[in-house]
Amino acid sequence: MQELEKESSAKTLLLDSCPIITCSVRRRPKVALELTGKGYCAAKKLYYYGCKLHLITGERPHKMPLPRQVGFTRANVHDLSALKPVLSTLEQTTLIGDKAYQSKHLAEELLTHKTSLITPPKEHSAKPERLCQFDKAANELLSKAVSRVRQPIESLVNWLQEKVNIQNASKVRSKQRLILHIFGKVAAALLAYITN
Repeated sequence: MQELEKESSAKTLLLDSCPIITCSVRRRPKVALELTGKGYCAAKKLYYYGCKLHLITGERPHKMPLPRQVGFTRANVHDLSALKPVLSTLEQTTLIGDKAYQSKHLAEELLTHKTSLITPPKEHSAKPERLCQFDKAANELLSKAVSRVRQPIESLVNWLQEKVNIQNASKVRSKQRLILHIFGKVAAALLAYITN
């Protein structure tokens, strides 16, 4: 129990999301239309119909992180839009996410709460080639550092997929079953983790 209390007071939070796929884009969606939408998963290079599972975890050195907050949105809702209401309530925290969470406006807003948002740098197409080359080494180092810190939450998402196949919701036939699929599978996986 003390370990979970230490986890809940973590000052570094990791952010990530993963797709929950109800059907491919080649088919017409028929299930839970009020909860699903058409989205794109950059990691899988895949268009799909469904929703996104959003996770916020604390940092646990040398251990898989446990989710502090879990939620879902339609697949067509941007990760940053989904988590913005939650992120703006945090105080004195360091948030580490992927490029999807990059926002200069949000980063400035979070600084008023003594919270910092760290993401890998995005390449800007309007930036001159000479400046891109000048910043290349620093950007690569920052990207590697952020990836190294984010690796545990990536492992958690992978583990959820391996353990309970959370991303495949193709057999779900109703709104209630979709909600049960998402939260039931997260609960089942965490129960298995805690009991082993």
